[in-house]
Amino acid sequence: IGLMSGTSIDSIDAALVDLSSATATLKASHSEAITPSLRQQIIDLCSPGANEIERMGALDRQLGVLFARAVQHLLAKAGLDHSAITAVGSHGQTIRHHPADQNRSPDSAFSCQIGDPNTIAECCKITTVADFRRRDIAAGGQGAPLVPLFHRATFAKTGVNRAVINIGGMSNVSLLAGDNSVSGFDVGPGNVLLDSWIGLHRGERYDKQGAWAASGEVLSTVLAPMLAHPFFALEPPKSTGREDFNLDWLQRLLTTLPQQDPADIQACLLELTARSIAHAVDNSGFAVDEVFICGGGAYNTHLMNRLAKLLHPRSLASTRQLGIEPEWVEASAFAWLAKQCLQERPGSDAGVTGATGPRVLGGIYHR
Repeated sequence: IGLMSGTSIDSIDAALVDLSSATATLKASHSEAITPSLRQQIIDLCSPGANEIERMGALDRQLGVLFARAVQHLLAKAGLDHSAITAVGSHGQTIRHHPADQNRSPDSAFSCQIGDPNTIAECCKITTVADFRRRDIAAGGQGAPLVPLFHRATFAKTGVNRAVINIGGMSNVSLLAGDNSVSGFDVGPGNVLLDSWIGLHRGERYDKQGAWAASGEVLSTVLAPMLAHPFFALEPPKSTGREDFNLDWLQRLLTTLPQQDPADIQACLLELTARSIAHAVDNSGFAVDEVFICGGGAYNTHLMNRLAKLLHPRSLASTRQLGIEPEWVEASAFAWLAKQCLQERPGSDAGVTGATGPRVLGGIYHR
């Protein structure tokens, strides 16, 4: 079972995956809601504040219980006992991600995920693998993205160059060469700013099918300073999160510009996501034949239409065509990473993360 709670902090995705053959097969899935109150507590911990250690410790346990509940509900849906499951792979909830960069030395780099794996193992009576990022960071890497090797194992095709782009809260790209080599990196904001802006102005969790963004106008005077964010100029390996792209950053930027209609800002935010993805593909030095989208962004019709135009003549589709529904790819990846850990096989690629070499990722918490 793979568990994933991403930057959007809307739910815990739980995927039951059969990994008995070379091809990962999704057998069942479940989405465990995160309440608005819990979501706000998580968001509050993503930036400095009072009494952080106390709040983090309590929330770590609360989320552990919620992750365990997601597993139990998934097993009930599938009609399975816990004894049928080899392991749970839990990504946890990221509250800070500070890899080494021009502002932070390797010795002070870190990434912090909460959602206590001891609690998951205890409640579910299933061996749990968690803490997937810190070994790569200890080896000098970014600790992200972690999905490219899973994407290669699941989606690569001999003789065809593919890009698999996950559009969750943030966006990342896996470049899968037809000769079985792989590369990848974080691209920038996916849905995180779109969700924050529509939540602020319309009280909605997300922009369904991108309809609100489609109603606005893309303004070059707004889009240009967005695209000037220094993250976009960095060369891979690179990774990002709410530390770089958040509502406070957006509002600070907007205070330097003439006031605009909120729908136009939403249009600019969608264009920011689309352009940054297209730029990443175009400037990767990799001749992409086919592009596949996973994550919640695959259901944003307006975003998919923009990407199809910007990435033309490359074909564009969701990972549904490759056998896994877009919203379950990341959770499935952490089931696969748990298996890699238990079999003492690498879960990261040095060319992706910038570490000194591939590493077995994850800590094991026995049932």
